[in-house]
Amino acid sequence: MGYLSYENHEYQFEDRTLAHLHIVIVNKLRHGQSFAMSWKDLDAVGGGRTSIWLHPSSNLRFHFDGSRSPALNRDWLALLAESAESSRGLVIEAEERAPLRALVPA
Repeated sequence: MGYLSYENHEYQFEDRTLAHLHIVIVNKLRHGQSFAMSWKDLDAVGGGRTSIWLHPSSNLRFHFDGSRSPALNRDWLALLAESAESSRGLVIEAEERAPLRALVPA
């Protein structure tokens, strides 16, 4: 279980999810784009939903628990990137919501 550190808060995500988020978030921010990111909280932290506003000057850190980069699901990346472009912002959807066609090395 890795985490995304944002403005002195840490949010836990599975390394696989975090690897996909890393790519989508970095691509948006390097183009100078701001956006919201939302997800369902783990039951261990009380459930509910969290939403944060990301902008190019956000203080972000991605920490992966494992040392190996997971294979990436292009369809899941596309689903997340499309979400990030929407007016809702990046909503973290489960990988199962994206069709599994191709895994590529990270």
